[in-house]
Amino acid sequence: MILDAQPDMEVVTAVADGAAAVAEARRLRPDVCLLDIRMPKLDGLEVTRALAGPGVENPLRVVIVTTFDLDEYVYGALRSGATGFLLKDSGPTLLIEAVRAAAAGDALVSPSITVRLLRHLAQPRRAALPANDPLTERELDVVRLVAKGRTNQEVAGELFVSLSTVKTHLGSIMGKLGVRNRVEIAAWAWESGVVS
Repeated sequence: MILDAQPDMEVVTAVADGAAAVAEARRLRPDVCLLDIRMPKLDGLEVTRALAGPGVENPLRVVIVTTFDLDEYVYGALRSGATGFLLKDSGPTLLIEAVRAAAAGDALVSPSITVRLLRHLAQPRRAALPANDPLTERELDVVRLVAKGRTNQEVAGELFVSLSTVKTHLGSIMGKLGVRNRVEIAAWAWESGVVS
């Protein structure tokens, strides 16, 4: 009801289980798929991997909306290709923002989870995989801002470049890093020490 009430959104289907979610998402190719973690037949992480995971051609944008505030679910969802992770108690405004962000190619994670996620990413760990090609200084500037949660518009404003230039940089960065979305760019930045 919340999303259908938005003038720029239309709910195209609702399903009862994870298997139906995969089938309908592949058939309808919605701009954004909202999934819960716990669903019958296939859980939200399995569905996310099937729709947006590594190796998926033409991945869909997935936002997880759940009551389960467990780190293993957050990390699992984001590593499986989700572009957003919200807790159901986040409220309708954040839900609408998360759908709009995902549709625009951005990511949104519940504020209550963000601090934990960043702490986890900042912990000393194995070195992040190096980029396939070295990133330019400008690309590193974009990576740093993405890792700090800036939108494309904010990146453009801070770097005094056009929105299309930011999108071009993001495409190049994703290709060089071998990642598929902004969340993975941010994770790489934190793991590699580009951002601390």
